[in-house]
Amino acid sequence: MTQATRNLRRALLLAFIVAALSAAVGPTPAASQPAQNVKTGMYLMNLYDLDVNQYSFYADFYLWFNWQGGRDPMNIEFVNAVEKWGFSQSNFHEEAREKADGSLYNGMRAEGRFYHSFDLRRFPLDRHELDIRIENVEFPADSLVFLPDTTGELFRQDFVIPGWRIEDAAVVSQTYRYATDFGEPDQAGSRFSNFTFQLTVSRPLSYFLLKLLLPLVVVMLACFGSLFIHPSYIDARISLPIGGLLSCVFLQQSYSSALPDVGYMVLMDKIYLLSYLLIGLVMLRVVIGGNRLLGHAQADPLRLLRIDRRWAWAFFGIFTLGVILLVAV
Repeated sequence: MTQATRNLRRALLLAFIVAALSAAVGPTPAASQPAQNVKTGMYLMNLYDLDVNQYSFYADFYLWFNWQGGRDPMNIEFVNAVEKWGFSQSNFHEEAREKADGSLYNGMRAEGRFYHSFDLRRFPLDRHELDIRIENVEFPADSLVFLPDTTGELFRQDFVIPGWRIEDAAVVSQTYRYATDFGEPDQAGSRFSNFTFQLTVSRPLSYFLLKLLLPLVVVMLACFGSLFIHPSYIDARISLPIGGLLSCVFLQQSYSSALPDVGYMVLMDKIYLLSYLLIGLVMLRVVIGGNRLLGHAQADPLRLLRIDRRWAWAFFGIFTLGVILLVAV
């Protein structure tokens, strides 16, 4: 047997062993394709019926996609949409339009109601980031990623929300992981690219100062003013804080009726709690002064009046400082 024949047999034997091992191990997995980037933009046309009691708002907007690749991003889900039976959506084109640079383009105009969990702890100085979130229902994050398009404006120039002040708008992209397998074990820990439009709104400062705080200040001044009345007029002195107490109850109910039932105290509730405490102290001071004047023949009414005036200024200072601290903290 020649040397060439031996080399040929060895080569064939080696090839046979490699083929057998490949068949036992299985086919080599193909290299996974990189995620397809989709440049995504949104332009808000209208936002209305912002209802903190229903934790929702209506939005009307344009949404568009620019991408290169075979994965169509138009099959999306509005994650925080509610009342989907009333949701309207119309695409720009039936099929994606190819642009001059070879990329694909399509989009839609959509309108519907969206959910937002309003945190009212700072009411009436609360601010909220109203968001509209979308995800592709077909491709996970390792196949398709939304990238925000920030080249243009995010809402129309004459856009307003009555009763609210628009602070800022932004579009962000992040990856959201679902802690469930949706009934399929191979889907456990699914991750999807999440595109979010955020509109930051807050209540005007004038709403707090003029519509809520000013009436309360007038009531509290009337209560503190009772300590400037001569101690001998006990009926007039006690009627002012009692009337102020009833006024505070009605004022608090007027704004509470416009808020949902929450399990915590809002900022305005804390201010009214301070007011109730001070009104109670004023009534207590009026009663103590009246008892001293009637129970002691030697009691000096003018001296009691001077002491009550000092208490009135002290109560006013506590009220002012307390409101400032509650607002600032």
